[in-house]
Amino acid sequence: MKIIDYLIPLGEGARKRHYHESEKGGLVDFVVQLEVFVDGRWATVIRYDSAHGFPHIDRYYRDGRKRKKSLHLEFDEALVLADEDIRENWKKYQRAFLEGK
Repeated sequence: MKIIDYLIPLGEGARKRHYHESEKGGLVDFVVQLEVFVDGRWATVIRYDSAHGFPHIDRYYRDGRKRKKSLHLEFDEALVLADEDIRENWKKYQRAFLEGK
């Protein structure tokens, strides 16, 4: 099994966490999430993952709410989408989280 795990600072109190496992060339597990430093801690804002056996996205709100949406994609497609979405939209997600939207 091959594991890739890293953090990328995005600036302005934000970072992307990337983790994935592959076995025999196929992706078996992944997590890609945007984290924002707020109230003295790192808080998850958006998380793409394969927990529960299917790709989905969880959106977290500052007041503690969470919304889950299934992604009808293969694991590898969801991983690419996650990396691209967070890279392109992290500022928008950070702003909405901090504003309570």
